[in-house]
Amino acid sequence: MSLRRPIPQPAAGRRRGAGPSPRRRMLLVVGVLSLASVGLVARAFDLQVLRKQFYQEQGDARFLREVNIPVSRGTIFDRNGEPLAVSTPVMSVWANPPQVLENADRVPDLAAALGVDAGELKERLAQRADREFVYLRRQMPPEAAQAVLDLDIPGVNAQREYRRYYPSGEVTAHVLGFTNIDDHGQEGLELAFDDWLSGKPGAKRVIRDRMGHVVEDVEQVREPKPGKSLTLSIDRRIQFLAYNELKNALAEFDASSGSMVILDVPTGEVLAMVNLPTYNPNSLSGSKFSDRRNRAVTDLVEPGSTIKPILMAAALSSGKYTPTSPLIDTTGGHWYFQGHDIHDTHNYGLLTPTGVITKSSNVGAAHIAMTLDTALMYNTYRAFGFGNSTNSGFPGESSGLLRIGRDWRPLEQAIMGYGYGLNVTPLQLANAYATLGDHGVMHSPSFIKGADGEAKAIVSRQVADEIVKMMETVTAPGGTATTARIANYIVAGKTGTAHKANAGGYSRDNYTAAFAGLVPASNPRLVGVVVIDDPQKRSYYGGTVSAPVFARVMEGALRLLDVPPDNIGRWYAGGPLMSPTGLAGSRPPTDPPIDDVPLEEP
Repeated sequence: MSLRRPIPQPAAGRRRGAGPSPRRRMLLVVGVLSLASVGLVARAFDLQVLRKQFYQEQGDARFLREVNIPVSRGTIFDRNGEPLAVSTPVMSVWANPPQVLENADRVPDLAAALGVDAGELKERLAQRADREFVYLRRQMPPEAAQAVLDLDIPGVNAQREYRRYYPSGEVTAHVLGFTNIDDHGQEGLELAFDDWLSGKPGAKRVIRDRMGHVVEDVEQVREPKPGKSLTLSIDRRIQFLAYNELKNALAEFDASSGSMVILDVPTGEVLAMVNLPTYNPNSLSGSKFSDRRNRAVTDLVEPGSTIKPILMAAALSSGKYTPTSPLIDTTGGHWYFQGHDIHDTHNYGLLTPTGVITKSSNVGAAHIAMTLDTALMYNTYRAFGFGNSTNSGFPGESSGLLRIGRDWRPLEQAIMGYGYGLNVTPLQLANAYATLGDHGVMHSPSFIKGADGEAKAIVSRQVADEIVKMMETVTAPGGTATTARIANYIVAGKTGTAHKANAGGYSRDNYTAAFAGLVPASNPRLVGVVVIDDPQKRSYYGGTVSAPVFARVMEGALRLLDVPPDNIGRWYAGGPLMSPTGLAGSRPPTDPPIDDVPLEEP
């Protein structure tokens, strides 16, 4: 009988090879899920609390952008509300070079829409592949920019900007100046009032997609403040008149350049300021730097005989002279003084001080200058603004040149009596004559309508009014500027013809022809100064070159401003006289009246 060991039997309810019990499995699953949940919560806490700022900045860097809100530059108006400078909306196309280069096959289409060479565009993008922003073309017409955007090229976008436009073009170019491509003033009043006109661009945060397109405006960071408008003292109608007449004169006499300034006598406001050659501020390409210079406020000229009324202001103020006495001997038409020949074009004999103005006698002016105290003469010239800025506020304005009186040599004082040895701008000369016209009160010239400029008395009312009366004889029969006469108005003025200075002294063949005048003389409203540089044809005298320009422009200006005429009955009585006997020591000229011939170096 064999003995067998009993075979163990599995416990009830379990099969061989069975895994963990359901309970253990459940515990395991719950444990794993719990750990995962804790990990997720921890990660979420880390992302949303501990490192929230970091990831927020990273997200913003990829999608959130702060962009400028462009604002329109303020409009510039003339005194009558006519626009002289306006800003028009344009579009500038820009690109993200890496994105565009990822679609290099679209570059030829982009180049064609922009009007550029495809190879050059691709090279330009490749050179800036490390950037996210590059302008492709600035200041495009909106419809042209939209045509580029319609190509739907990744990385190509556009933004709104403004471009300056000048309706009057070259006529007002020197006064207004121009702006650069970013719409900031670079010259003229655009520069002088840039802060006022520019305004303050706004800013907003936007969300862009990966193509660079704005998909949402998030918030406005800074409110945009459009530029403020500016109303000038300039009268566009008178400006056009001055421009056309000056242009015609330069062509007629083959002159190299010219300037004209017109001021409102009671206020000092600049009604017109024209320079030639000029340029088109709407298209600067091709213009010369010299053409952009506002010669009326930056260029210096020797005033020649136009300084003689200012000399008379010193003479009358000294008490040594009146308009009719004493008689001044200019016999022979030459005065040899310290080795120099100071001469006139004719032998005028004995002249009253008014006769010196009427005939523009250099000899008479030099004699008067040498009888005056040097300090008085210097202070008078300085008081009338020579050697000082007019404080017009125009950028780059010159103060001119007037040597200190104590340094004057006798010969220098003599020739300063008829306009040599000092330099002035056309604006300074106009302001000096406006002072005489406003009874001896000087106003600071202003380009802004209604500006309350500084006003101060320079000479007595009596002296100023007497000098205006003396200047009336210049345009009367026998004077040097009968071509400046205007029908039904009395014109008070003075001619000036100056040899131009050069490296060796004074040129014998190059001149500056000038005329400065007031109208109507009985109650001056307008002052005009015309300076024409280097006339080559027919004549070079101020009385024949510049005075007619003054007459034609002022005739139109008086009509436009509705200025009533003088008492024309005075002309039928034989013209204005400075004494009961007329021009002492003078006879009616037998040849046409011409201006003085200035200093010639031996």
